[in-house]
Amino acid sequence: MKYSILLIATAFVFAFSSCSDDDRDLDKPAITTDGIVASPADCDSYRLGDTIHFCYRFTDNVELGNFNIEIHSNHDHHTHSTSSVDCPHEDEEEHEVVNPWVFNQDYQIPAGKKDYVAELDIVVPQDVDCGDYHFMIRLTDRAGWQELRSVAIDVE
Repeated sequence: MKYSILLIATAFVFAFSSCSDDDRDLDKPAITTDGIVASPADCDSYRLGDTIHFCYRFTDNVELGNFNIEIHSNHDHHTHSTSSVDCPHEDEEEHEVVNPWVFNQDYQIPAGKKDYVAELDIVVPQDVDCGDYHFMIRLTDRAGWQELRSVAIDVE
């Protein structure tokens, strides 16, 4: 009986002593423009068939994980509250969207990185509706914390 109680007490101590706050990542990663020319930027315009050169810096205090780029229609002029910029809309009226551009892709960041400049090219399809779009950047670190940035772009 004594050994059982001692064994349970020892296991209890080890279980709670191995998970200190010093061992856990409690900070979100950051999407930044420091030291680079970030692209796209709020209110940038692209034509059908153009290439959007994506370039942003990602940082984390422990280790980065992956990022996601999503592009979706903003023909209804909704917001994601990550930018204080209010771009002029080509058409202030909401209108029916027939063939919106929908893009959603995940990208892995090489293991062990705390600082990473992500660059890639995305072609605007020739057959999508022109108008306002949101270019969403989601950054996740290895611990699962996430940062979001929404960039308003226009397709002409």
